[in-house]
Amino acid sequence: MMTGAAGLTDRQPLLLALDFGGSKHSAALLVPGQQTWLAQARIYSPPGRDAAYDQATMLRMARELLTTNPGNLVAIGVSFGGPVDARRGLVHLSYHVSGWDNTPLSEMLRAEFGVPVAVDNDGNVAALGEWRWGAGQGCGSLLYVTVSTGIGGGWVLGGRIYGGADGMAGEIGHVLVRPGGARCACGKRGCLEAEASGLAIARVAQERLAAEAGAGEMLRALAGGSPAVPTAEHVARAAERGDSLAAAVLEQAAAALGTGLGAAINLMNPERVVLGGGVTRSGARYWQTIRETARAHALPLTRVDIRPAGLADDAPLWGAAALAESVADQECDQHA
Repeated sequence: MMTGAAGLTDRQPLLLALDFGGSKHSAALLVPGQQTWLAQARIYSPPGRDAAYDQATMLRMARELLTTNPGNLVAIGVSFGGPVDARRGLVHLSYHVSGWDNTPLSEMLRAEFGVPVAVDNDGNVAALGEWRWGAGQGCGSLLYVTVSTGIGGGWVLGGRIYGGADGMAGEIGHVLVRPGGARCACGKRGCLEAEASGLAIARVAQERLAAEAGAGEMLRALAGGSPAVPTAEHVARAAERGDSLAAAVLEQAAAALGTGLGAAINLMNPERVVLGGGVTRSGARYWQTIRETARAHALPLTRVDIRPAGLADDAPLWGAAALAESVADQECDQHA
């Protein structure tokens, strides 16, 4: 799907934002200083794709946007769903897509488009987007957590992404919340991602439906009658309609998330926590459990201000625009 605007000259400066997501890829153009997209495109990804598919798809979208919206591209910002060395613009790996190991993504894009490029992981980038334009506006310190296919996070401290010594700060999805629990994509057991992500919710629902033949009637119906196919969205919808099995699965995941957030709040004492991603649209009870559990695990004097994302699924894309703007400013300063 693509949207766009016409009427610009080829002298108009443009920023290109790219988001390599878990289930879809998005690209957008922004005029510096504006708060609406000049043009935007997204493509949903097929199962079993690899890095070559991701790269070719994103390049095609970017070229189409630039062809149909004339202007002078000045910088690119990139959000990537996996560990990234932001200083070098290097993708370490993807936990869910093969072929990304040690990919110099910044170098590849700079060679393709001839402009400076900034790359960071999606949690960090989404945190920056929410801090700049979303639910984190006005905060001195912000923890952003996305709960979707997996779970990621990012910190913004004093208006800047805090990446840590090795660029791995904010990986709340791999905080231990249940010792000996489910195996995570990272290889460990009991990580928050393995207990509270969309994939985790679907897995637990499938296991319970298979083991409890008479339970979960509403959930089974939404999943077409098969215990092997319910998704996290099915679970949320069934829970809202009163299915007790679905409600229990969702509450278990919400409690795990609240536990992880409580630990993060104790460690860094952020002014605000912002939650995004598709799973966070799972209803009022889901949010109530998260907040109650986080409060139960946080120290009494800490803030537990947990809010939904203001930019919804576009937080990483807006954060990528902020990265592009920042690297464009740095380039201008160097040539001043």
